[in-house]
Amino acid sequence: MRLPLESVPLGNHLGFLALAAYVATLTPTIMRIVFPSIKSHGVVRWLLKERRAVGILAFALAVGHTYFVIRKRNFDFFDFNTYRASAEGLSTLIIFAILTATSNDWSIKRLKKNWKRLHMLTYAAMFLLTWHVINKMAGQWTLVTPIATVSITVITVLFLVRKGTEFQKEISRVRAGSH
Repeated sequence: MRLPLESVPLGNHLGFLALAAYVATLTPTIMRIVFPSIKSHGVVRWLLKERRAVGILAFALAVGHTYFVIRKRNFDFFDFNTYRASAEGLSTLIIFAILTATSNDWSIKRLKKNWKRLHMLTYAAMFLLTWHVINKMAGQWTLVTPIATVSITVITVLFLVRKGTEFQKEISRVRAGSH
């Protein structure tokens, strides 16, 4: 069966660029743990240094994506089904808004340890975004669908590998300490 590849509307381009920028914010930490040999690579170092700016860019692009999707589909904001159908995208956008609002030095100083805890929401957003991409793009294949689906799925799998690696290191550390 051959799937037709449709042209991609501006809102979808912005969504794809938002996804790419967001994946770029997740990449350095995940790659440093999963593939320790690349931790000194120039791109990884640059992404670590500019992660907040890239994250803010991801949010701005996501807002643009949201605007054009709402405009194209004429959402009825007084209908509960509108929110139910867009739950994962709306939830991700809310998390991105919180992360963006606190991606500054003042928030880091003010929130202290809670800033790191708050920014762990990015991983909830990652799972929501994976659901959003797969759910919204299923059956609506465009030129960016496979790239978007593979990139968010790969970064999510690598995140799970990272967590498994960290868990194994913690177990080893605890075992070494108990002897």
